[in-house]
Amino acid sequence: MFKRTLWINGLEKRLVVDPEETLANVLREQLHLTGTKVGCGQGQCGCCSVIMDGKVVRSCVTKMKKVADGAAVTTIEGVGQPGRLHALQLAWMVHGGAQCGFCTPGFIMAAKGLLDTTPSPSRDDVRDWFQKHRNACRCTGYKQLVDAVMDAAKVVRGEMRMEDLAFKLPEDGHVWGGTMPRPSAEAKVTGTWDFGRDLGLSMPKETLQLALVQAEVSHANIKSIDTSEAEKMPGVHAVLTHKDVKGKNRITGLITFPTNKGDGWDRPILCDTKIHQFGDAIAIVCADTEKNARAAAKKVKVDLEELPAYMSAPEAMAEDAIEIHPGTPNVYFEQKIAKGGDTKPIFDSADVVAEGDYYVGRQPHMPMEPDVGFAYTNENGKLVIQSKSIGLNLHLGMIAPGLGVEPENVIMVQNPTGGTFGYKFSPTLEALVGVAALATGRPVFLSYDYFQQMTYTGKRSPFFMNVRMAADKDGKLKAMETDWSVDHGPYSEFGDLLTLRGAQYIGAGYDIPNIRGMGRTVCTNHAWGSAFRGYGSPEAEFSSEVLMDELAEKLGMDPFDLRYKNIYREGSTTPTGQVPDVMSLEEMMDRIKPKYDEAKKRAKANSTNGVKRGVGLAVGVYGAGLDGPDTAQVDVELNPDGTVTAYTTWEDHGQGADMGLLGTVHEALRPMNLGPDKINLVLNDTEKCPDGGPAGGSRSQAVVGRAAAVACENLLQAARKNGGFMTYEEMQSAGKDLRYSGTWSAPAGNCDENGQGDPFAFYMYAVFLSEVAVDTATGKTDVEKMVLVADPGKINNRLVVDGQNYGGLAQGVGLALSEDFEDIKKHSTLTGAGFPYIKQIPDDMELLYVETPRKDGPTGASGVGELPLTVPHASIINAIADACGARVRELPARPEKVLAAMPK
Repeated sequence: MFKRTLWINGLEKRLVVDPEETLANVLREQLHLTGTKVGCGQGQCGCCSVIMDGKVVRSCVTKMKKVADGAAVTTIEGVGQPGRLHALQLAWMVHGGAQCGFCTPGFIMAAKGLLDTTPSPSRDDVRDWFQKHRNACRCTGYKQLVDAVMDAAKVVRGEMRMEDLAFKLPEDGHVWGGTMPRPSAEAKVTGTWDFGRDLGLSMPKETLQLALVQAEVSHANIKSIDTSEAEKMPGVHAVLTHKDVKGKNRITGLITFPTNKGDGWDRPILCDTKIHQFGDAIAIVCADTEKNARAAAKKVKVDLEELPAYMSAPEAMAEDAIEIHPGTPNVYFEQKIAKGGDTKPIFDSADVVAEGDYYVGRQPHMPMEPDVGFAYTNENGKLVIQSKSIGLNLHLGMIAPGLGVEPENVIMVQNPTGGTFGYKFSPTLEALVGVAALATGRPVFLSYDYFQQMTYTGKRSPFFMNVRMAADKDGKLKAMETDWSVDHGPYSEFGDLLTLRGAQYIGAGYDIPNIRGMGRTVCTNHAWGSAFRGYGSPEAEFSSEVLMDELAEKLGMDPFDLRYKNIYREGSTTPTGQVPDVMSLEEMMDRIKPKYDEAKKRAKANSTNGVKRGVGLAVGVYGAGLDGPDTAQVDVELNPDGTVTAYTTWEDHGQGADMGLLGTVHEALRPMNLGPDKINLVLNDTEKCPDGGPAGGSRSQAVVGRAAAVACENLLQAARKNGGFMTYEEMQSAGKDLRYSGTWSAPAGNCDENGQGDPFAFYMYAVFLSEVAVDTATGKTDVEKMVLVADPGKINNRLVVDGQNYGGLAQGVGLALSEDFEDIKKHSTLTGAGFPYIKQIPDDMELLYVETPRKDGPTGASGVGELPLTVPHASIINAIADACGARVRELPARPEKVLAAMPK
């Protein structure tokens, strides 16, 4: 230990510190300055950025022995506070720069470091600066962050006033359709929005810190678990194994279809007989500190009999492969698609046939905030679990039997959450902290490091696809045949539903009268398959969108013209035989055509022998909702002060649930003339809120939003009087209820065994355009410009919708070119897994909207979250082929793959 006197945000602080401790931990744990966030812990994400002696530093890798005595450190708390914002913080708010908000303090600190030395930066200066300082964002797509810095610089230079920059409510009072910053924005830009680790620092002193004993192989039988040495380690309170789990020690995968050959109870909470994947939890060490818990975890001895590990669907489908779950075949679910007539004679006589094999891989979610959560027993004896869950009631039902607790005795709460992009549609640590809290009788806290985040959370499930299309000589599609295998990892949860997505989305967007195909869900020993933005469509639609370009080449047609001839129009049906909810694709294609023509001219004019440029298109479609009659409930309550409170579980993982609910309720209650400041939100606590359902499938704005509108209408009906509405007191005097529920179910059905049906009441539509430059010597590809024409229905909040679309496009760049989680150890860091930093994402991204009202949507809305990641990656792959002739069918298209595919 040694003494340090530091100047923290202008105040002198005298500290005793461990020289090996990081500056980030000293700031957070000793000085309680939790605005500084720790993401990767490896200096690769910049969330922990602070300014020390005038320089931006990453505090998570800055050891205290390297911090000089008398050093001056500025954190986000020293830049501006709520009500007293710095120009950067205000600019971040009005440009929608804080989505989940976890990376926001680090970005603002880095930006301040730039403006302190370069008050008139160019956009390239800003991008170079963020690249240099490794500031990473998974939500925004970066464009809004550069916009924010440029506007803040104007304020710093005195060219703009803060009041000119600030958001102003329109004179008509409308929030719907505008750009009001989300209610959480100010807390996020000032670092006062407490995420899971921040809340963990405020837990009671008796809280036990947890560490996991995890598998370091991918498939094995467990012969024995010896905890004796670990139990003697300093600070250890208990070491828990499967024997300490009071319930059935399984997380139910909620089998969707009766033809599934598994029973859904294949995922242990703590492994008892087998290891099914790398990282599986075997034991939980409960200790006084995380350091002691992790040290003790290394002392647990696990004797294993290693088994063959099947790390891909083809391996697990091999004739000699053993069953990963004995008694259940590795291929445990099959999904047919049969639309129209028999396809064989059509293909036999077709003018043109195109066929290809395609692969979309195990994309990692890579949020900035690693998984974190805690649990305790409340004053009523109920188990409370607080985590990053985006499906509170869903997860309650999935884990309660395994814990041995009746569902009514479990309360689920979502903490402020730093991005999930879908991985938290699956329970991760919820059952683990539940087990520990029940077994010890103490509050418990568990936080993954980034290696655990990468290796012990779900990933996008790879699809292996073969697709054939038949067309006449004029390019009219006549038939399609498909075959797809879904590598879903070892646990079945939602695997059958994901496989259905192949039937629903291969060929989506086009009127294909005759389709035959078969898909299957395959159990493997790689990372379990969890939801990821787009949920099946980035895999399924990639195959058909790349094949459309290949078919166009065979026909001698322009790819735009082939698509234009075959998109949905009156009389068209989807691959499931459903009539699309709106027919906007023709207008969308018309909107993008001039952009496409300009891009083609640019590519031709700017190509050289060394750098070839090309243009690619793709059409994306996704259903907004969970399959079938998706249901949500929202309550609204009139308060004594005349305000209204809305209650529901509309989970927020950065997409903007708070703004979504506020905008919807404000619009529905316009007759009462309430300002947005008169609407309160109580979200994501199952003890207080009705069940809005999980935040997945782009369902929330459409389904939860419609339930909110119903609740508001019920309140309005009850409160109406001649010429206006009753006050709280008048409602009380009249004996009327003050709280009203709204429940709504989507008018949709289920798909039959042939994949035919009307699974969604709402769809979303997109047309993507990408311009790329390919270095012909190396195969390196740069995406120079992207255009998205989107139809999300009527837009609730433009900042939120723009943010979703920019962020989805950025993730599409990563999926196309760099992101992978195939090699468990090599791909277990952000940089190793191919995370795209700001210079990998084009600054030139253009969004165009066709807002076709949906008759069942609240104020005409559909959804947006999944839409921008349906197939932007296909437009990039098509652009690469246009540029240099390299047709890449397996993602990611790394430089060596592009180089190998170039015509020789």
